[in-house]
Amino acid sequence: MSHIDRVQAHTPEHINQQIANDARRRVRHAGGESRLQLTRRIDALEGEWDIERVLEVNAASLALSGLVIGLFLNRKFLLLPAIVLPLLLQHAVQGWCPPLPVLRRRGVRTRREIEKEKNALKALRGDFAKVQAGGDPLEKARAAWDAAHA
Repeated sequence: MSHIDRVQAHTPEHINQQIANDARRRVRHAGGESRLQLTRRIDALEGEWDIERVLEVNAASLALSGLVIGLFLNRKFLLLPAIVLPLLLQHAVQGWCPPLPVLRRRGVRTRREIEKEKNALKALRGDFAKVQAGGDPLEKARAAWDAAHA
């Protein structure tokens, strides 16, 4: 892997490899699928939650729950946002927080990992075929941009 992001850097290599192998296996399986099936899979990947979104939603839910319960039922629950929010900050700064290893083992991917699979499926679907080696550089650049955003 030539470029490892912060989440991958804090994930054991065998888990990163398992996530990559699972994506590779799905792409190989998709090799025989129709254009419509590939489009459906790409659409599903568009809706897949990445690790950042999962962490943000979980942290916000726990912090808000702790705040509401702490204000209305038992003040001890105010400890929950006091613990969760610094951990979210730690993740934002360092790329690691305690739930990260659990989520990665469960296969929750980074946006970059999801995009790699999505682009492989787009290539199978033929989205990048219109980008040709020769021709006007400006036209080639436009075609590349359009293909990448198809």
